[in-house]
Amino acid sequence: APSEAAVEGTPIPGLYHHPVPEPDPARVEEVSRRIKAWALDEVSLYPDDWEEEFDGFLVGRYMVGCHPDAPTVDHLMLATRLMVAENAVDDCYCEDHGGSPHGLGERLLLAHTALDPLYTTREYQPQWEKSLHSDAPRRAYRSAMEYFVEASSASQADRYRHDMARLHLGYLAEAAWAQLDHVPEVWEYLAMRQFNNFRPCPTITDTVGGYELPADLHAQPAMQKVIALAGNATTIVNDLYSYTKELDSPGRHLNLPVVIAEREGLSDRDAYLKSVEVHNDLMHDFEAEAAALAAACPVPTVQRFLRGVAAWVDGNHHWHRTNTYRYSLPDFW
Repeated sequence: APSEAAVEGTPIPGLYHHPVPEPDPARVEEVSRRIKAWALDEVSLYPDDWEEEFDGFLVGRYMVGCHPDAPTVDHLMLATRLMVAENAVDDCYCEDHGGSPHGLGERLLLAHTALDPLYTTREYQPQWEKSLHSDAPRRAYRSAMEYFVEASSASQADRYRHDMARLHLGYLAEAAWAQLDHVPEVWEYLAMRQFNNFRPCPTITDTVGGYELPADLHAQPAMQKVIALAGNATTIVNDLYSYTKELDSPGRHLNLPVVIAEREGLSDRDAYLKSVEVHNDLMHDFEAEAAALAAACPVPTVQRFLRGVAAWVDGNHHWHRTNTYRYSLPDFW
């Protein structure tokens, strides 16, 4: 099985990014140990034959790298459980492990009740509660959210639920296109990717850091724009690094290079290189907007939150670049 040891990986040529220090190996090892125990013992997340894939995800390296200011491993585990749970939903409901666009809305809605509890009549409440244990994604969501709610404020938990509803909406748009075998316009694809993206991860950087960005500061349009741009840039990183993996899998996977090639009549190579430019534009906009907000709002929690989001963006790139078990680059250079 792949180890959590550092692997170099090659950055995508021309991709604007910042190198980050190698994640603390002691923390990586401890988070990796704990998340596997949680996955196996607490939520029965996967059958034995998925073990190599679970290990190959290197989620310990990922989360330690994305949250350098987390005070303790317990704080890191809040993010790690949620990340693994989100992945289980994506795999089991949408993609690799028996997922399908057919009936996805129902599955996502019922899973969402594991994050955003159902309040129903006494007669029907027990049936809902029982359903939370009926499949791996719901077991994972329910447990990960329980830990998160204990450690976060009410507004932080509600913010997370809101961002997960956005994520689920993005999944549904992508599923609808798959069912229709439709390739959207580039701008429409990018709109979907603003919702089906990593946003729920950087948005909890304050909870993982052990502090709170107050709800009114989080909700201001300038902060929402920064968070959206961060989510968009990091998600295009995923499109670019997972490009060859998706080409090798059955069916047509929509990603930015595929959509640009189809809609703008470019070769695969030119579409990929244009996607790198789209990413770079989003990154430059993210950094410019974050700098402007930091200058305009000199509140310590705002400054720290912006640093946390930037660290998440950089850590996310580092994980994609170094996870050679999952990703390899196309031969375009």
